[in-house]
Amino acid sequence: MTFRGLAHCGVLVALVACSGRSSAPPPPADAGPELDGSPDASVPEPGAAGAPSTEPLAPLPREPVADPRFVKVTLHREFYCEGASFGDMNHDGVTDVVAGPDWYEGPGYGARHALWARAAFDPHGYSDCFFEFPHDLDGDGWLDVLVVGFPGVPAAWYENPRDPAAPWPRHDVIPVPIDNESPLFVDVTNDGVPELVHMTGGVLGWSSPDAGAREPWVFHPVSDSRGYGAFTHGLGVGDLDGDGRADVLEATGYYQALPTLDALPLFARRDQPFGAGGAQMPVLDLDGDGDADVATTLAAHGYGLAWFEQAGDPTAPTFAEHLIVPDTAPDAAASVVLHEPHALAAADIDGDGVTDLVSGERFWGHVPAGMPDFDEPARLYWFRTVRAPGGVTFTPQLIDDDSGVGTELTVADGNDDGRPDIVVSNKKGAFVFLQQ
Repeated sequence: MTFRGLAHCGVLVALVACSGRSSAPPPPADAGPELDGSPDASVPEPGAAGAPSTEPLAPLPREPVADPRFVKVTLHREFYCEGASFGDMNHDGVTDVVAGPDWYEGPGYGARHALWARAAFDPHGYSDCFFEFPHDLDGDGWLDVLVVGFPGVPAAWYENPRDPAAPWPRHDVIPVPIDNESPLFVDVTNDGVPELVHMTGGVLGWSSPDAGAREPWVFHPVSDSRGYGAFTHGLGVGDLDGDGRADVLEATGYYQALPTLDALPLFARRDQPFGAGGAQMPVLDLDGDGDADVATTLAAHGYGLAWFEQAGDPTAPTFAEHLIVPDTAPDAAASVVLHEPHALAAADIDGDGVTDLVSGERFWGHVPAGMPDFDEPARLYWFRTVRAPGGVTFTPQLIDDDSGVGTELTVADGNDDGRPDIVVSNKKGAFVFLQQ
């Protein structure tokens, strides 16, 4: 195994942290798949990165976890990335998994293929892959992958070669730094095409392929310059006021879309605290009263999960905070231990028609002196949303205590059975949780 060293210091919202990034340059556009450091890397084993599968490989083991509705598939136990997602990467009608430099053939995940050269990172530092967003960027019908790396660096996408053994050409199309630790790839403009929502140079906005996916993407500001830094936490997109237009949220407030995106200003700023700065901020009707609420973790490197109930004038909403998990360190009797909840997703886990929440611990998100042993737990939870006449409650269910989350947490139907599954990648490894 080859580790790359990292060293970097930055100031995060609500706390000061030391972090790091690889000093190695990004792989060139024609970089092909290869193995990391093994003497015979030029002759990959069947199923290894860059090796075509000549016959079906045995599926990876399915292991029981704390929640019997799920089984766990361990893709690997090394640190390559903190971003992972689902998608049909080989266009065979079966959903696969992409986790950092590799994609894994569903439904068994026994065969993996490289997007770029694989190199493991030292878990005391950070990787160069924080988010992966599968999407057909070039319009050829095959999923490509938009990759966002360490906060504060530009982003690129990898083009699907339509051949499991071929390298994925890299396109460095977003030249500005991608600031914020929870960028989103969503449709802000209601044109059916997703944009990358992020901060850069102190400004919140989005980058989009206005001149084509291979040309430099254009940054469109939502805010004025407000000093947003590379390590800002908390970001969301959703229709808060029910006017059919997407609004943009961050931890200190939201930007309400004005009637047209054709003339400036595009958005109106509304101050509204949503915690100290957590992760993704889903916009959804949690209490079933017909308007949009907000869910968020409260401190990405601390504690707390909450939902914010919409109140006041629906044309300029305000929100009241309701704790789901306390924002203080738990005591020994606590039913939920959720430290560093750096990723959050929303999905109807149990199929009852009500959206639930999924979050977990980003293990060793920071690694100062005093961090726990590497074998300590890293927990992953889902919170069942229960609506009743007296209000809404959230029942925690531990899924697993040896995985946690990365900076990205993807919940989608990974095995095509109509039920949401989960994929995560982090310093513990990469894992898929499939509903039975």
